[in-house]
Amino acid sequence: MSASTASLTDAILALAFVGDLSMGRSTDHSRRTACLAGWLAAEAGAGPEAQNHARAAAMLRWSGCTANASGFADLLGDDVASREAMMAQRLPPMSAQMHSLIVPLALIHCEISGDIAVTLGMPSGVVLTLRRIFERHDGKGMPEGLDGDAVPSTVYFVNLASDLEILARAHGREAALAYLRAQGGAKYPAALAELCIAHAEAWLDTLDAGEPDTAGWRLADQQDTADVALSLLADVTELKLPWLAGYARRVASLASRAAARLGLDAAIGAELEAAALLHGIGRAALPNRLWDTPGRLSSDQWEQVRLVPYWTARAAQQIGGLRGAAGLASHAYERLDGSGYFRGLSGTALDVPQRLLAGAVACQALLDARPWRAAHSIDAAAGLLQAEAAAGRFDPEVITALVETAGGPAPAPQAARHAAAVAARDRGAAPDQRRPQQQGSGARAGVEPEHGAHACREHLPQARLLDARGRHPQGADHRAAVKPKAPASELTDAGAFARTTSKKAGPPAATHTGCAAAGGPARFRRLPPGRAWPASAPTPPGSR
Repeated sequence: MSASTASLTDAILALAFVGDLSMGRSTDHSRRTACLAGWLAAEAGAGPEAQNHARAAAMLRWSGCTANASGFADLLGDDVASREAMMAQRLPPMSAQMHSLIVPLALIHCEISGDIAVTLGMPSGVVLTLRRIFERHDGKGMPEGLDGDAVPSTVYFVNLASDLEILARAHGREAALAYLRAQGGAKYPAALAELCIAHAEAWLDTLDAGEPDTAGWRLADQQDTADVALSLLADVTELKLPWLAGYARRVASLASRAAARLGLDAAIGAELEAAALLHGIGRAALPNRLWDTPGRLSSDQWEQVRLVPYWTARAAQQIGGLRGAAGLASHAYERLDGSGYFRGLSGTALDVPQRLLAGAVACQALLDARPWRAAHSIDAAAGLLQAEAAAGRFDPEVITALVETAGGPAPAPQAARHAAAVAARDRGAAPDQRRPQQQGSGARAGVEPEHGAHACREHLPQARLLDARGRHPQGADHRAAVKPKAPASELTDAGAFARTTSKKAGPPAATHTGCAAAGGPARFRRLPPGRAWPASAPTPPGSR
């Protein structure tokens, strides 16, 4: 297994982690649901294969949610909080009009999660469960309105398990069991609901006694031998902001090539490539309307942004096989002067790979087009990055290597003296000589946030554009076409990505229907007739 791949188990854990963040759920929600679904399947007399299929489907159930985030934000305003409220039964009854808007969005969710399962090589039973996850026993579900025994039993296992897990936490066990009983014969078979109710207390006690056991949901051991490209995890995360497609891949390429130019070991270059592919997974926790905020972010919004690398660090703690790569990835927004986040490390506390990753994230953001601006030329990007290095936020030697790497074919690597030179330089600088950390809501690690609009794409399905190794076929570049939209500042923050003028959404008017997906047609936005895209407004580095 190479540094840029993961085991099937670790890949599924990572996809579940991102899905849970997208849905506003605890990051152990999918693991707990998978355990419950497997136990329910066993009690119902399902064989080992069906039990495994239910567990795997529970882990991948929310993997399509990043694809739906922009549409859900258009519909209800906050894609994370509204989906959390929907699943926890906190929204008012859904109107017929709202239901008609939700249906196509749910179909996209099912389509993408199924495509991801296919890409992972999941058994057909898992794929079918994901594609039918919003069907109901009474025939009032989607996409096909199947009923009774026409709905795969694994769908019922997963939905009962998920409802129990969510509602017991949100409203207490008694209320959760009352809901399951009320939905018996409607959402799921009455007898199966009663079976779940009979064992629910004991099962929840087991889960509450400790962390969910990964052996309780994992597939058979012989199915865990396949390697999954980490680029798949990057692609799925970036579905949240479709115009960003391929950004993490480009950061990975730049970082690994710059590492070679600096004379770093090949193993370090491979570790940087893996970390770059994972560095954005924490972005799923933040709602699109935050990224879409025009103008200056509030202090509260800044606090949310600073949590992005924190969630990446949490992934490192929860997914053993990705601990090293995700741990490095969580340093992507640190700065040498201590103004970065979330740790606020400075000077010698940041090693060369961490400095290189932070620089690569910022450099590639400048070189990429954004919805509100064209891509910077290499000279313009170099000027901005070198100014940041002169201000003490980036390592000057790292920035030089990145700019040279991005600007053309790499020459022979420099001597491997860089790490020693950096260490010697830092040892010679007293702490009080370093640039003090900037404070206030306007400071963003000394670099500028990226924000803009989603590109208009007639069909998502980045997931289906991937081959079995997580690569785009024929080397195609599937970056979304972008158009200038909102005034932008220049360098990247924790997403360095998506901010645009948000559509004004009305008050939430939906309730849980077994569907918490969005995306669909609502995200394909066009300017009204006669309205022009505003030109990008110059903003000096460090203003946000």
